[in-house]
Order: sequence, then structure tokens, then C-alpha cells
Amino acid sequence: MTTILRRQPMSRTLTLVVASALTLTLTLMLTACAVGPDFQRPEAPRVDGYLPRSSSPSTFADSAGVSAPLLVEGMDIPGQWWTLFHSQPLNELINQAIQANPDLEAAQAALRSSKESVDAGQGLFFPSVDVNFQPTRQKIADAAVSSSAANGAAIYQLHTAQVSVGYAPDVFGGARRGVESLQAQSTLQRFLLEAVYLSLTSNVVNNVVQEASLRAQIAAAREIIAINIKLLDIVRRQHSLGQSAEADIAIQETMLAQAQAVLPPLEKQLAQQRTMLSMLVGRFPSEGQSAHFEFASLHLPLTLPLSLPSKLVEQRPDVRAAEENLHSASAQVGVAIANRLPNITLSANLGSTAAEIGQLFKAGTGFWMLAGNLAQPIFHGGVLLHQQRAVEAAYDLAGAQYRSTVLSAFRDVADTLHAIQADTNAFAAALAAERAAAKSLAIGSRQLELGDISYATLLAAQQSYQQTKLNLVQAQANRFADTVALFQALGGGWWNRSDTVTSGAGNAKKPRVIVLGQLGSAQARRGGGPARRTPQISPVVPY
Repeated sequence: MTTILRRQPMSRTLTLVVASALTLTLTLMLTACAVGPDFQRPEAPRVDGYLPRSSSPSTFADSAGVSAPLLVEGMDIPGQWWTLFHSQPLNELINQAIQANPDLEAAQAALRSSKESVDAGQGLFFPSVDVNFQPTRQKIADAAVSSSAANGAAIYQLHTAQVSVGYAPDVFGGARRGVESLQAQSTLQRFLLEAVYLSLTSNVVNNVVQEASLRAQIAAAREIIAINIKLLDIVRRQHSLGQSAEADIAIQETMLAQAQAVLPPLEKQLAQQRTMLSMLVGRFPSEGQSAHFEFASLHLPLTLPLSLPSKLVEQRPDVRAAEENLHSASAQVGVAIANRLPNITLSANLGSTAAEIGQLFKAGTGFWMLAGNLAQPIFHGGVLLHQQRAVEAAYDLAGAQYRSTVLSAFRDVADTLHAIQADTNAFAAALAAERAAAKSLAIGSRQLELGDISYATLLAAQQSYQQTKLNLVQAQANRFADTVALFQALGGGWWNRSDTVTSGAGNAKKPRVIVLGQLGSAQARRGGGPARRTPQISPVVPY
């Protein structure tokens, strides 16, 4: 019987400690609530369109024989939208960029780090358990202090082994709000990753378009140089026959030199563009790349998506990131409020101490301690109050930043729609002008060779053709850039990629085709126009 009493006290004590802690914890958790505001997603802006009410814009492009793109309202965006340009080299280049771009790798690492922070924060919901063993050897001043050793020796050693359990019940939800903030920050990092992904793919396509534009400009410049060389030969023959003056030769030589001066800057820009593409795909400039891009290898999509305004705030990564920043700020308000409320901590120690290691855990060596602590902040010099007010102001700041981001998103779409309309007409006009100028120059060259017109007349036709040729190339590049900008402004279709989790950002309504020239009037008929109401942010109301 004596042996049983000596062996059981420590185990019964441990059971009592654990049972008491669990009972108190469950009681507190069941009756607890999380202080601070419960976050609610801001509602989508109540607008029906992107452009203000206006009359139908000009449709010169259709009358000029250039196909204007069809905007399909409600049409979903493919996750790999760049494949709509039907360029296999472009697809391969973007795949290389996704695999090797360091900015994208950095965003992925930031997302992993934020997820680990969430997991670390959730550890506060559980008790902490530590095991400690402390061997000591010491000498006391035996002339002044009596020895605590059983044999009264001045030099003795002590071995202590113990288990410590600590727990801080989340009575007012401060820890839960903290984890909620961390989760919002993790989701924010996810959308920042999507923003980097969209920016990277858009930059690659834009740089490919720019390379194609520069190659077209270089080809046009070389064609113009060839024409000027031919015209110089004509003027020299005319001069040898007495039909032109020496001044005409000097003027044509000047024109040739000016045309030749245009070529080196274009070649420099092309080389720099190739270097930029190498950087985007994670390569050093010396490694270069084999793919060359021209407009002939790119196909402009003539059917483009136009997301519903109510869906835009769900699709844009920057808007979703701003929303999660607002969510995080809301949770931080709860954390600040909880810091001003009572703080409860529970702790327990169970162990054994003995002069010899072999004596540990024997009868008479055990000890235990069970403690609770309740601390209510009374006066901290106003620190806690002002910290709460600071996070409330940060919440207001995040709300204003969210509304600003939403307005910027709608502005981007509106600007892109205006650009698509204007640049389609500009391309049609540039194409018509280039064809007319080329025809005029060809006729003038034959007439000059036959002596029917003066050189001054041909010079005017030549200058006109040079300008219209370059204008056409730029107008063609603008149309491609506008298409890229539309996909980027609408969010890039990240919700349709296989490597992301869909969150309901797609469009559910049946798509409706809108002819480009009727876009403004179609929105007017549906009551489109300026935003009538900005997204509402739920006020900060403490529990």
C-alpha cells in the first residue's frame, strides 16, 4: 500500500492539471466572442457600363474595309489569353518567362512565406508544452548559510527535470483576429502573385508587339532608302540630260542621308528590345533568344471579351489585393481592442528534483504547480488607446485605397475601349493614306523619268509616302497593344488557369455581342454612365 501511494501522486496530479486546464479552456472558448468588426466584402459598384452615355462613335474602319473587333459582353477570358494571337513562338516564350522570371519566383516565395505565417499564428490556439532538464553543481558559504543538501555538504549537485504547460485562452478573440489578419495578408499575397503573373505575360506580349513594330519600321526605312537611291539615280540622269539642276541632286542626296539616319536608331531600339525580352524570360543578354517576331506571325483577335462591370472587381488582381488589405486592417482593429481587455494565462509545472540522477522520480522528489493569471490594463500612458485609434485610421485608409483601386480599374477598361475604337479608325485611315501615297509616288517616279513633272512635285509625294508608311506601322502596333491592354484591364483570366483555385470570378450571364461602333449607345440604352454609388465599406464598430 505504501508503494502505491509513493508511485501515483505525480500521475494523478498531471491528470488533475490537464483536466482543469481543458475544462476552463472549453468554458472560456464556448462563451467567448471576437471583438472588433466582422469583415464584409464591399459590394460591387452599381453601374451598368464602362463608358458614359454618348452618341454612336464614328465607324470609319468598317467603311474603309478594315474589320473592327466585336466586343462580346459577358464573354469569359481564357486563362492563357495570349494564345488568341495564334503564335507558337509567342506561347513558348511566355512559358519560358513563367518558368524562369525572377520577379514571379519572388512573388511565389512571398506567398509561401505568408502561408507559413498563418500556420504559425494558428499555433496560439494550442497550449505550449516544454520539457526541461537542469543539472547544477554549486558550493555555498557554509559559514553563513546552511546547506540545503540532505547530508549538509557545502558542495552538492542538483538535478531537476520538469514539464511546463502554458496556455492563454483567446477569450476576447484577439488571437483569432490576428490569425484572420494573417489569412487576409496571405490571400493578398496570392493576388499580388496573380498581378505579377498578369504583368509579366502582358509585358512579354507587348515587347513582342514592339519587336514586330520595330522590324516593320526597319523594313519600311530600308524600303524608303531604296526608293531614295533610285530617285537619286533618276535625278542624276536627268541632270546629265540637262533636265534638272545641280541643286536637285543636292536635295535628293540630303533626302537619302536623312532616310539613312533613321535606320541606326531603329536597329538600336530593336537590339534593346531583344535584351528586354531576354530579361523577362530570365536569361542574360549574352544568351539571347532564337525567336524573331513580325506582324505576319501574329494574328489580331477580332472577337474580344467585355466583362460585366459587376464582375470586374472580382477579376482584377489589384482590386482583390486591395480588398484583402482592407480585410486585414479590419481584423487588426479587433486585435487592438482585445489588447485593452483582460488577459488570461494558465500555466502548470510538473517535475522532480534530486541530488543524484538515479534518485529522480522517486518518492519525495516530485513537485507541481498550477497557476492562473488575470491581467487588466489600467494605465499605459494612453498607448493602447492610441494604438487602437491608429489601426482604425489605417482601416479607413485601406477603405479609401480600395475605392481608389476600383475607380482605377474602371478607368483602365474605359480608356482601353476608347483606344480600341480610336486606333481601329486610325489604322483604317493610315492604311488608306499609305496606299494612296504609294500609288502617287509610283506615278510620280514614272512621270519624272519621262520628264513630265518637276522634281519638286515628286519630292512632295516622296515625303508623304515616308510618313504614311511609318504611321501605318505604328497604327498596326497600337491595335495589338490595345488588345493586350484590354485583357490586362479585365484581369487576365487567372480564374480559368489550371494552377489557380477558381473563386467565382467568371461570368455566368449569356454573352452578348456589341459592335464596336455601337458600344456607347448600347450602354446608354441600358442606363450606363458614371458610377452612381461607390463601394461601401462597413464602419468600424467595436464589439
